[in-house]
Amino acid sequence: MEPSTTTAADLLDRALLEEAAKKSGLLWVRAEGQQQARAVWHAWHDGAVVVVGDGAEQPLHGLAAGSTATVTVRSKDKWGRLTSWPATVAELAPGSEAWLGAVEELKGKRLNAPDTDTIGERWARECRVLRLAPAGTLTEQPGAMPDGSLVAEPMPTPATTRLPIPAGLPRLLLKRRKR
Repeated sequence: MEPSTTTAADLLDRALLEEAAKKSGLLWVRAEGQQQARAVWHAWHDGAVVVVGDGAEQPLHGLAAGSTATVTVRSKDKWGRLTSWPATVAELAPGSEAWLGAVEELKGKRLNAPDTDTIGERWARECRVLRLAPAGTLTEQPGAMPDGSLVAEPMPTPATTRLPIPAGLPRLLLKRRKR
């Protein structure tokens, strides 16, 4: 947005986008040409969403420098879809000033890292840090949401649910408590 053409509505949209991205710990990114969005953890840094992935981190399938993506953010309190916008994808060069700033923000968001002291070095070797900069107006926002449920099929996984418990198990457990 150029400063001379910025309207009050544009500023409100930008504020919604920024606050939603800052407060939500999870967002969905659908790379250009892909059917399904993927959930990713992220940080907000320098006017854009930054994510780290590949290597031992979250997969960033389909996200490539110079491409576009659609970013969808949920509401922190209700967890429902709050806003969505188009983004341009840029890969940050390891060691650059932008990369270092993004990594500092991402370090604080990375939970249960096995190597918290050397995580930046590992990310430089094995991973990609991407910057998803807003590129255009919001495609979804409160009061302007698409019709329908927008439910997607779950991603394929080898994980299964537990089988029903054996019929005799509750009796065995109750006998142990009585003793």
